[in-house]
Amino acid sequence: MTEPQQSGPGEPSAPSPHAPTPADPPREGAGQGEAPRNETAQSESARDQADRDEADRDEADRDEADRDSADRDGVDRGGVGLRGLSAGQVRERVADGRVNDVPRHTSRSVGEIVRANVFTRFNALIGSLFALVMIFGQWQDGLFGGIIIANSAIGVIQELRAKRTLDRLAVVGEAPVRVVRDGEPRELHQQEVVQDDLITLGTGDKIVVDGPVVSSSGLEVDESLLTGEADPVHKRPGDELQSGSFVVAGSGAFTAAKVGGDAYAARLTEEASRFTLTRSELMDGINRFLKYVTWLIIPTAILLFVSQFRSAGGVSNAVTGAVAGVVTMIPEGLVLMTSIAFAVGVVRLGRRQTLVQELPAIEGLARVDVLCVDKTGTLTEPGMDLDQIVPLDDALPGDRALAAIAHTDPDPNATMQAVRDDLDTRNPGWTREDAVPFSSARKWSGASFAGQGSWVFGAADVLLSPDDPARTKAEDLGSTGLRVLALAKVPDGAFAEPDRLDVAATARPALLVVLRQRVRPDAKETLAYFDRQGVEVKVISGDNPASVGAIASSLGLASAEHPVDARSLPSGVDELGDVLEKNSVFGRVTPQQKRDMVAALQAKGRTVAMTGDGVNDVLALKDADLGIAMGSGSDATRSVAQIVLLDNRFSTLPYVVGEGRRVLGNIERVANLFLTKTVYSIILSVLVGLMHVRFPFLPRHLTLISTLTIGVPAFFLALAPNDERARPGFVPRVLRFAIPAGIACGVATFAGYWIATRNLDSSFEEDSSSATISLFLLALWVLVLIARPWNWWRLGLVAAMAAAFLIVLAVPWLRHFFALRPDNLVNDVYGLGIAAIAGVLLTLVLKVLKQQTITGSTPTRR
Repeated sequence: MTEPQQSGPGEPSAPSPHAPTPADPPREGAGQGEAPRNETAQSESARDQADRDEADRDEADRDEADRDSADRDGVDRGGVGLRGLSAGQVRERVADGRVNDVPRHTSRSVGEIVRANVFTRFNALIGSLFALVMIFGQWQDGLFGGIIIANSAIGVIQELRAKRTLDRLAVVGEAPVRVVRDGEPRELHQQEVVQDDLITLGTGDKIVVDGPVVSSSGLEVDESLLTGEADPVHKRPGDELQSGSFVVAGSGAFTAAKVGGDAYAARLTEEASRFTLTRSELMDGINRFLKYVTWLIIPTAILLFVSQFRSAGGVSNAVTGAVAGVVTMIPEGLVLMTSIAFAVGVVRLGRRQTLVQELPAIEGLARVDVLCVDKTGTLTEPGMDLDQIVPLDDALPGDRALAAIAHTDPDPNATMQAVRDDLDTRNPGWTREDAVPFSSARKWSGASFAGQGSWVFGAADVLLSPDDPARTKAEDLGSTGLRVLALAKVPDGAFAEPDRLDVAATARPALLVVLRQRVRPDAKETLAYFDRQGVEVKVISGDNPASVGAIASSLGLASAEHPVDARSLPSGVDELGDVLEKNSVFGRVTPQQKRDMVAALQAKGRTVAMTGDGVNDVLALKDADLGIAMGSGSDATRSVAQIVLLDNRFSTLPYVVGEGRRVLGNIERVANLFLTKTVYSIILSVLVGLMHVRFPFLPRHLTLISTLTIGVPAFFLALAPNDERARPGFVPRVLRFAIPAGIACGVATFAGYWIATRNLDSSFEEDSSSATISLFLLALWVLVLIARPWNWWRLGLVAAMAAAFLIVLAVPWLRHFFALRPDNLVNDVYGLGIAAIAGVLLTLVLKVLKQQTITGSTPTRR
């Protein structure tokens, strides 16, 4: 066999696509029973031809073995014939620090976690107030100081658990880098790459360092994540590759010139890729609450301190009363419970082999109302099986051409791998001269062979003209859910400008290749779950619409019986959005159309999640509100997705979405509790300051009330099951509940206390005890309202908190410890009566507010 001459160590070995090749005329001289093996027009005997064929096959077997060995070594990939660095050169570069030592930013460091949970503004404020009480008051009133230790310890422990989970999964989910060293292929972690390493590339690979191309076989790179330009860039030897881009077609190799912090993407993303809690509507809302509370605390605290020094009768009482009012205003547990809910969500998802690459993605999970999925790798498993070969033209050696294309492809995709594995025809040993890699935009790949012409292999409805009977046959097969591809011969020189080639007009069909797709056994139940939860599923695929529709219909997806060919879709955003609203299955979708579909749905006000595993999904994943990648997908898809399903199971998605809903719905409940406490504390402090009376509570009273009506219940509510779908408007919804609830608690409690102070026969201890009982009952009723709809464990939680308070009142030493003397029956009756009236009024007000709320703006509690 004549091997192609290499023009240089770093250049492709294929000659010019315009090089003359022998013609390929039809075999008119072949007998009727003779297999279509003749490949020249010369008259030869069938026996001589058979002898030569046998010799060719023997030589082909040897060539195939050589190629397979080269493929395994990674040396021939993209024409690379270089040996890479030696072991000594690698050691020298490691010693010099020329390694790709960019740290992973999947989580905060241990030091950052400790600082973030210990050195907070609220810990500083509570610590200062604790010191004042220890100096001027009794130690029992300093119980609230334990909040600092509890908040910090729980926050650190939970986030460290989440960090361990994330770091472990990040290592598992990281794609290795293929390099050549000492002429041998090696797979390394990204951090192990050194300067001047020879890195080989294939379709779907993410480029992790910068450097020049040394070999290219149709190498096309998408640099949209860096430049914003969506069109792939053809890369030739000498062209520069920048980290952060990814390969969409072809193969090749490049030298790592800039590694570590010097690489382009590393400089851009050093801070942007850091794991964070802040980029979300939820955290923005909580920060707004904290900002408002901080500004309200300052003037209220000043007013309270001044009034207490005037009316409390001594510095000790004044400081104690003022501290009690200020401490209660601080929603100290809100940030803690939010952090715990997120951290527990990360750990729970990690147990299901789900990597959360950005923490706000958990919040995004709860907001999703449209899920866009690709058929391949989502509804079907990644692999395929060859079902049958349908000859179309006996005058063409289609079976041998197919075998040659499959066996000479240096970087086969899943389709080509299925053909290579199951095809009965042996490798004919043809010499490949030129090739066009598969592209999602073109929907075909091609190769030209010395003396055998040029061939294209791809989607049947792209390669076959509409009036070709073979296309009708292909559509009939595709309507049963099979995947149908075509092999056709094209004129020599057709690959000079592949993007402009009209294959349907110039191709001569040789055969149909029918592949059987493996439907995921859990796909039907998963689709049914999303239907029950009100999440619309849109199947967006590059495959034939009829084939995609047949599979989706067999899985029970609504409107799947009317698949849409994306080539007929309108280009306008509004018009495209209307089509998407009415249909659920789309075929022959290009990568750019996937982006347009995501944008059109978002323009309709929908929250879009996108799943994908191939490079054609990358841009849509990046644009979607939530990108979900399969663990077996390309490195490029995993790098841009916020969620990675490492186990590749579509059935994991319901748990992922459910976890997001649990976190966000429960945090809203918890926020209602904490903000109610803040509002009634401010109301009480303002009324006390204006009326110039002693603050009705000691710090220990409010510690008891907060623990039983907020702290302990909030912990259980934050981790409880919850499947409500989140909607925008977190801050207004919380304020609509917390403000009237806080006003009711504050005004009613102060009214009962004011009446008690007018009773000259009662002491401050009796007055404050009456106020404590009234506030506890009102706060407990707020908890009852938040816990709706009631079930056994929620009612049990409320009952347990009530029982704990009764135990405190019943046990003498506990009653003494908390300074409670509910001995004045008149005060207690007035306080309980006012609290009961306030509870009824609050319930009615909240009911009216709920009825006035625009439908859809407030999530229905489940």
